[in-house]
Amino acid sequence: MQLTIKATGDNVKAISFLLSKNPENLYERNHKGHLVRLFYSKFTETELVVTIFVTPDPIELVRNNSKSNDITHYINDREFAVSSIFCSFIRSALGTAINGQPKEEHVKWVNHPFSFQFEFGPVASSLSDKQLQDLFEPIGYKVMITRPELQYSFHIKDESSARYISLKGQQTLQDGLRHLFVLIPVIDNYKHYFIDEKEIEKLERYGEGWLENHPMKEYIYRQSLRFKEVYSIVENKKSDEDRENVVKKTRLNELRYEKIVSTISQMQPKSIVDIGSGEGKLSELLGFVQGVQEVLAVEPSQSAMLKALKRFDKVKGQSNFVMPETLWGSLFYYDERLKGKDVVVLCEVIEHIDESRLPKVMETILGDYQPGILIITTPNREYNEVYDMEGTLRHTDHRFEWTRAEFQQWCAERNHRDTYSLNFEGIGEEHNTQGFPTQMCVFKRKED
Repeated sequence: MQLTIKATGDNVKAISFLLSKNPENLYERNHKGHLVRLFYSKFTETELVVTIFVTPDPIELVRNNSKSNDITHYINDREFAVSSIFCSFIRSALGTAINGQPKEEHVKWVNHPFSFQFEFGPVASSLSDKQLQDLFEPIGYKVMITRPELQYSFHIKDESSARYISLKGQQTLQDGLRHLFVLIPVIDNYKHYFIDEKEIEKLERYGEGWLENHPMKEYIYRQSLRFKEVYSIVENKKSDEDRENVVKKTRLNELRYEKIVSTISQMQPKSIVDIGSGEGKLSELLGFVQGVQEVLAVEPSQSAMLKALKRFDKVKGQSNFVMPETLWGSLFYYDERLKGKDVVVLCEVIEHIDESRLPKVMETILGDYQPGILIITTPNREYNEVYDMEGTLRHTDHRFEWTRAEFQQWCAERNHRDTYSLNFEGIGEEHNTQGFPTQMCVFKRKED
């Protein structure tokens, strides 16, 4: 993953002073195990080309995922994409330019516009080419998009896949970098670090002078801050209806757990497997299901497992509570310990996995593990219109979201041996045309 900065015209050598990097030397730093390099491939009186790239350590990404808001490394592609992680790696190297604080004799160039071309990639984004264009064109860029082995103008083809982006425009170096440091995380499918009030301050600082009047300001804020409770601090003028929608979406998570627990309680199982258990919120509730003797909380993230253990310890010893057993595991690897259980739950898990990999996952669960009951929940894409999110995914790490018809068809195709009966239900507040926000399918093994 890399960012190349090109500039043409008079006085372009001054950019090296703004970057505070000597064109005669290779800049190379180890940033928490990840190698950051910056070098000049062209440096003349009228043309400058400088590239900064990162060679990340994927093991370090996994080892430190407790500090990176739980990167799910079993589906992790972040080490290959220009993303919020990339921005965090190069921020220190470009700090002088971003903050506009070169040596005093070079300050005059901070507000000097140059003819820039910023090239970066690959990016992995759910945004269409038109949406990418709408992010950058209002702030003065001509946008060019390329795909591996295929270059085209945005109006010829409009699909979402790995792409490289080139931006041309008259900008100061400081403004150009601030545009990138705000909008690359917006483009990214996943923002990796914890988001708090400090993010608001940084967003306002980097966005000063251009973000306030950007036609996609609302979307940029929502994607940058991700969490609605933080976003509402910025947008404190939200209408009562908007606030009510935020509360409903927050409440939906609780309703989802309540529905799953209620459904499972009626089945009176002795063993339950919660795959993708995260921090253990659902597993804790499953530990109170009457008659259950075993709860397995399966999770690939060690940091999430530690949080789950702390959660379980707080209720340990309460009457009728079965302490869940945490297991490190992935849907892509067979685990003998999960075979033959009464209930397996995939709560908001499948949408985080590439569609092409799901058939193998389902074959492992239904064909190898053969649970008595399989419960799957996933977002209903049609309901996004109610949330005023039509055309976007509900979470930045979702690889897809299905309509009700698509989900039902997919579940039926997975049951190709006809060994399970299928029952579909909705969770949350029902809309008269868009259905429920969450859709659930219960696979129940047929009697032999």
